[in-house]
Amino acid sequence: MDPIVLAAGTALVTAMATDAWQSARDGAIALWRKVRPEQADIVEAELVEVREQMFETRRDGDADTEQALVGSWQVRLQQLLRADPSLAQEIKRVVDEVLTPALEPADQERVGSLVMKARASGHGRIYQAGRDQTIHER
Repeated sequence: MDPIVLAAGTALVTAMATDAWQSARDGAIALWRKVRPEQADIVEAELVEVREQMFETRRDGDADTEQALVGSWQVRLQQLLRADPSLAQEIKRVVDEVLTPALEPADQERVGSLVMKARASGHGRIYQAGRDQTIHER
């Protein structure tokens, strides 16, 4: 899955439980209006429905359901991106300018994406980490 889609789905669902919900919703709907305008009203209604679910999952401390909601919107955004690959820059803009600023600092860290690629040959070793890393070799 495209890293920007992973970030966007996480940010969108997380922003549902914030005061900046309206701008987050508007940013997401704008993406649909651009690629699949005939679905925009349906997606808007579904976002409202999912927002209610989000409040329930937060109230119940149900992290599994919250993660499932994130995953479902990541899949939907990935489908949108497949329909129009040029949408990647617009998704990134919505994440950077609309969704991420709406989040608490701790949630902003969860939204960031990290892509690491490496290639080793022969007896080469590769060590990669998204944060702290300790290596003990003998």
